[in-house]
Parts: sequence; C-alpha cells; structure tokens
Amino acid sequence: MTDEQLLELLSKGTWLSKNRKIRFYAPSFMHYKTVHYCSSTKDFPTISVTGSGCSLKCKHCGGTVLNTMYPATTPEELFRLCSELKQKGALGCLISGGCLPDGSVPLGRFIEAIGKIKRELGLKIFVHTGIIDAQTAQNLQEAGVDSALIDVIGSDETIRDIYKLDITVRDYAASLNALNAAGIAFVPHVIVGLHYGQLKGEFDALKMVSKYKPSALVIIAFMPIHGTEMENTKPPTPVDIAKVMVTARAMFPQTPLVLGCMRPKGKHRSETDILAIKAGADAIAYPTEEAVRFAKDQGKQFSFSPICCSQIYMDISSN
Repeated sequence: MTDEQLLELLSKGTWLSKNRKIRFYAPSFMHYKTVHYCSSTKDFPTISVTGSGCSLKCKHCGGTVLNTMYPATTPEELFRLCSELKQKGALGCLISGGCLPDGSVPLGRFIEAIGKIKRELGLKIFVHTGIIDAQTAQNLQEAGVDSALIDVIGSDETIRDIYKLDITVRDYAASLNALNAAGIAFVPHVIVGLHYGQLKGEFDALKMVSKYKPSALVIIAFMPIHGTEMENTKPPTPVDIAKVMVTARAMFPQTPLVLGCMRPKGKHRSETDILAIKAGADAIAYPTEEAVRFAKDQGKQFSFSPICCSQIYMDISSN
C-alpha cells in the first residue's frame, strides 16, 4: 500500500475508533501547557535508579534522557524520595534507569524498597524493565508493581547497531514471556524508526507481542536528541508512524492502543497525532492543540490525566 492509499483510507475513517471517548495523558515527565490542560511537576515523575549512569549509551539517547529524572541510586534513597514526593502530592511514579551491559535495568536490589513504597505510601508504581528474567518479573509482581513497561525491538541489526547490545530479538521475546508468566500487567512499547529513522523490525515486534495479552500497547517514535550520535538523523515520517499504528490496531482490536510521549515535535507531531486518531488510537500522550480540536470535531469526548499513558487499561476498566 502506498502512502497516498493509506492516507486516503485514513481520511475515510476506516480505522477511526468507535469509542466515543479518547484519553489524553500529560504526566510530570515534561512540561505541557495548552488551553485545555497544564501538567504538574509533582503528580507522576520519573526516577532513575542509576542516576545518570548507563552502560549502553545507545546512539539515539546516549543516556541524556536520564538527566531529566530524579536520581535514587540506593533502596534507601528510593524510599526516601518517594516519601518526599508523596508529601508533595505525587500520585505515583515511573521507576526507570540506565541499562546494564545485558540490556536490563538493575531493579533487583530495589524490589524490597518498591514493596515498602506500595505498602506504606500507596503510590502507583510503574517500572521500565529493559530485558528481564523470570525471577525479577515474579519479584516485581509480588512487590505490587502496578505495571511493567518494556521496549520491544524486532530487528537484530537495530539491537546491535543502535542499542550496542550483544543480544537478539529472542531475548525480547523471552522478556515478554517472563512478564506474562509472572502475571504482572505489562505494556509493551514499540519504537517506530529507531533504525536511523527507517522502518525496520517494527512489524516483527508487533508479532512478538501478539503472542501474549498485554494490558495496553504503546507506539512511540524516534526523535533526534541534541548531543547524541543520531541528533542529525531524520525521524520517521508521520505516515510511517501511522502505518505501525494501523497495523497495531488491526492486530490488537481489543487492546488499548496509545500514541506515547516520545515522538518528534512541531508540525510533525501535529500531523502524527491526527493520523493516530484516524488510525484508531484510544489515547495520546501530550497531544497537540490540533489533535484535541480534531478529536472534538469527530464528536469525541476527551479527558486529561496526570498519570503515565500506560495507565489507560486501568482507566478503561474503571469506567
């Protein structure tokens, strides 16, 4: 199918979600302000258990994203920070961090602290796992983690060249299997255009995910970040992102589908957001003004939430 044919089908509302409501999310990860909503710096922040450290220094990130997170590099620091955030009004947080050489985020030694945070503070806890083994997945589930977020890569070449990892897509498949077997809610993220802005492995990643029943599915897209090896790399086009969104919608008709927070900004984002709605997205993180207007023009009701967009499956089930 050509780009023009896809755009024509999208314009006809072929995949437009039949749900009358679309959900928008604007957590504390970044500042967001429109005529409809203004994000808070305290409601749902991100914490790095490795501080600014990362063994991989992937070409697209280089560890720069870690500098936007609260550092908490010991279990004691993590609990203390979460206590302070709770006192300031936080509803929860995303616990993330840089990766070890095997592609995992070192969450193991923080399990006990996470359990204590859940028991004593009652915060909503999402974790970004990276590659994960069965025991760690089980431990996270027993600690009461609300949701596990995992990026799923479908190309061995991309894993080697961009992530600089000596693993394969089989390791991502094994991680999905570990999360599924543990019974923890998990939300895979598929990154469009990570291979130098080109489509490579995204549809294979969706096939991997389709073997399981994720709580939700998030599509994000490579965006050039200043100071990284790929700062001058062109991102995927809005149409390429829409191709992955449409495929995901067809493969996961009953799974909440989200356009996540990482994607190019400016006019590119406005076009992407509108195409995502046409492609059947149930939610968008940090939507542009144009996307909100388009949703209203389609007769959709909308709401904003200060929580991470991976929360959508909880929001839908509570209605």
